[in-house]
Amino acid sequence: MSDLARAAELLDGAGALLICAGAGMGVDSGLPDFRGGEGFWRAYPPYARLGLRFEEIADPRHFAEDPELAWGFYGHRLDLYRKTVPHRGFGLLREIRAPGGTRVFTSNVDGQFQKAGFEHVAEAHGSIHHLQCLSGCTTEIWPADVSVPVDTETMRAVPPLPSCPRCGGLARPNILMFGDHEWVPDRSQEQLDELTAWRRTVRDLVVVELGAGQAVPTVRRYSELASAATGALIRINPREPRIRHNRGVSIAAGALETLEQLRP
Repeated sequence: MSDLARAAELLDGAGALLICAGAGMGVDSGLPDFRGGEGFWRAYPPYARLGLRFEEIADPRHFAEDPELAWGFYGHRLDLYRKTVPHRGFGLLREIRAPGGTRVFTSNVDGQFQKAGFEHVAEAHGSIHHLQCLSGCTTEIWPADVSVPVDTETMRAVPPLPSCPRCGGLARPNILMFGDHEWVPDRSQEQLDELTAWRRTVRDLVVVELGAGQAVPTVRRYSELASAATGALIRINPREPRIRHNRGVSIAAGALETLEQLRP
């Protein structure tokens, strides 16, 4: 039996479905691939000129030291994600009917699953569509109902920048960044708690992991943990498909391409 046939068989017999998604899930929607400096710099040439890698620009210290630079990056991404239309693969995943229901675990902050109609999404690293106070005057998290103009030549935001409604100081995205000790995790934790409670109630859970690499292994670890008891893991990844101890089905291809073959 081929890997695709085995994966289709698992999905057809799923008592419940858990979708675990990394950054690779958004590539087929036209979102940039930040894997390595080359990919990031192709998406954002101004940062190549500055010699800044993704890990360096996605650092919360910039909000305090150079807020226009920080909000230039995140303001541009906020606008990009608002304009992006989720690819057909999201709809194909929604068509899978499991008696125990479907949940999503993702490290993506783009909100694409919600835009595609998924109701239960656990965003492990937060969401760009929500804000928090930079100074920590409150642990409140609120929707990012703002527009942040960005000079695309310099990738610097044009003031006024988003502010905290309580203290009037600078606001930042409610996203877990690199070396981030000030992220307010409350919203994400509530989502994760709901997901954990759901997992305890379902049987015959099948996990589909899409576009999750090893560089930031949050999603891969979660999918392996969730499928540990059954080995019912389908890992879809064009570069890093291997599953430890062969506990599941690995498919070396992109998300949309594979989903179209699994759900024709």
